[in-house]
Amino acid sequence: MTLNHNLYLYSFLANFGWFKKSYTAKIMLVAFLGTHVPLLTLLLSFVISNSYSLEMAVQVMIVALLATLVGTAATLYALNHLLKPVILTSAALQNYLNTKTLPELPTEFADEAGTLMADTSQTLHKLDELIHYITNYDELTGLPNRELFCDRLHQILSQPENNQRLVAVFVLSIDDFIAISHGLDHQITNLLLRAVAQRLSTCIIQTDILAHFKGDEFALARIDINSLESVIKLSQLLLSTLNKPFFLEGNSIHITASIGITINNLTEPNTVNQVLQQAHIALYQSKQKGRSQYQFYSPEINAQLQERLTLEKELHGALERGEMLVYYQPLIELHSGKVTAMEALIRWQHPTLGLVSPAKFIPIAETNGAIVAIGEWVLRTACIQTRAWQLAGFIPIRISVNLSSRQFEQPYLVEIVNQILEETGLEASSLELEVTESFLMADIDRSVHILKQLRELGICLALDDFGTGYSSLNYLKRFPVNMLKIDQSFVQDVMSNPDSAAVTDAIIALAKSLRLKITAEGVETQEQLEYLQIRGCDEGQGYYFSRPVPADMITPMLQKSSQQMEGIAAVNTLGLRVFDTDSTYAKS
Repeated sequence: MTLNHNLYLYSFLANFGWFKKSYTAKIMLVAFLGTHVPLLTLLLSFVISNSYSLEMAVQVMIVALLATLVGTAATLYALNHLLKPVILTSAALQNYLNTKTLPELPTEFADEAGTLMADTSQTLHKLDELIHYITNYDELTGLPNRELFCDRLHQILSQPENNQRLVAVFVLSIDDFIAISHGLDHQITNLLLRAVAQRLSTCIIQTDILAHFKGDEFALARIDINSLESVIKLSQLLLSTLNKPFFLEGNSIHITASIGITINNLTEPNTVNQVLQQAHIALYQSKQKGRSQYQFYSPEINAQLQERLTLEKELHGALERGEMLVYYQPLIELHSGKVTAMEALIRWQHPTLGLVSPAKFIPIAETNGAIVAIGEWVLRTACIQTRAWQLAGFIPIRISVNLSSRQFEQPYLVEIVNQILEETGLEASSLELEVTESFLMADIDRSVHILKQLRELGICLALDDFGTGYSSLNYLKRFPVNMLKIDQSFVQDVMSNPDSAAVTDAIIALAKSLRLKITAEGVETQEQLEYLQIRGCDEGQGYYFSRPVPADMITPMLQKSSQQMEGIAAVNTLGLRVFDTDSTYAKS
């Protein structure tokens, strides 16, 4: 290390034992030597000179020695006190490093030592403020971070005078934030989070605690709530405030958020970590309900989460263990009653839990990505089974298989589908892939490109759950689909709800105008069937015809359908009409 040349004496003295650790000792040594040089010189001159008598020389030497000693003592005493500013400043710095205690150094002196003390004091105060800010506040939004939020909440919940105060804790998260951030520059994403923080700040009162935890997650604590309605109103205010578009760097960005809420228990007080865990559980449940929702924590929600965690653990390896099954549900041509297709539906036969509902495990598989392998297995299994039915001589039918959003995101989806068709020997025209509006809208250009590639293979494409998503004609005409499937929520209410009937009629009319086939899901009654027949719906699917069943239970149905079609063909040869639409299939 190169030293400043002005430090040569300081560094030289630092090489000697006692002087190495004491700056005061260095000063005292120099002062001592400085005051004793005259005495040593005088003594030397008397020794080598014969001008004075011995008695005179001794007197002068004694007087000089005493005067020198007194002067040296006074000088050393004064120097020691003049060094106090440096010593105090050093001690203050060391104390701050060890205990984080801010110094109380004088600031009224104007010389170099006074400036050193004043600057040190000011610097340490600013440094302490900076450390406090970095430690307790989020750099991106300027809001308190998780540590400060927890500390303040703990102070409120732990104070004896607050043991009867109800505190509501909200945890808020932006819906589909990962997908949103992937579509934006990093700088725009940061601007969006800052804008969200600013908007949330407009919704709070002075006693609230608002914090930014990480990513898209914010927390809010409202102290001393007076009613459940006030918590609901605040939740609605937060959601509606964020629903308004954000205009950032020329971009108009629309977001929604979900909120989990918990209220502290007065009879059995929870820790801050427990309160936050409850709010996060409620947030998870809120996201399961859809976009722009809020949810209060309850023990029932916690039980559901525990069940989900158990299923997620058990789902790992279920495919390899052979626990997955494919069930089939027929699609019926409504004007003739014949089976035209089968929809392949995944089922999980757990060794101890029994048959697990798809509504429980499919969302888990979607979240953790397991649906990609499961979906590919279902497609291959369904194609193999359909080819087996064809080789058995049954009437040709198509097999309908659902594509998940995760599968659709795979870069080699078209190649995988084509490979499965080649491996199983199934003609592409016998395969129908079902897609939903929601994930097609994520990247319309890419979706259109992939759908066109699948159509070029000869595969039939169906738009599932039509009417529940965007349902924009502008986008619909771009999607190269062959069929629309009316969501069962409309079909099941078609006889009792005029709005559902109107939507159903409109979808059928739309499909006909676009020369698309139309399938109605969820047909459960004779009345629903007749309604759809009158409106000209092409196909029906639902419990009225058959529940989803294993492949071995489908075989008799196909045999019956084949025999009926052979009989119809034979009778039609004689010019006779013997087909009865209503009695072909009974509700199973």
